Amino acid sequence: MGADDRYAPLAMPLADTFEQIVGSLPDDWTDLELDLRIFDERRYIDAAVLMVTCNAQPYSKSEWHWRLLVAHRFGHAAAVPAVHTALKLLDEAGIEGELAVRETRTGRVEVTQMWGRPESVRQDFRRIRAQ
Repeated sequence: MGADDRYAPLAMPLADTFEQIVGSLPDDWTDLELDLRIFDERRYIDAAVLMVTCNAQPYSKSEWHWRLLVAHRFGHAAAVPAVHTALKLLDEAGIEGELAVRETRTGRVEVTQMWGRPESVRQDFRRIRAQ
């Protein structure tokens, strides 16, 4: 270890980085796209096994390894807890990497067909979505 290595910043765990990213978003965010790169490509298979839990999409020709699609309250993407858990598993396995935010979407609303449903279903839906 050289003298300069003692002062090199420590990489923040991926799960903590993800928490900071999600925490910085406005409450009405709906979709988040992240790219993940691991530093030691020899650990790619180990990481891939853990990333499957949040349906990470592998890149075939890119300097980044996976695209992570995250949904806030609704949508066709991984839930925040699933992504957080997958990243925590990487941290616990000692697989270091970095995340990059590629795109966020805000202000979209869920559209649900309510025609023909009783009023009790409509009230339950509003109550659940208000939380």
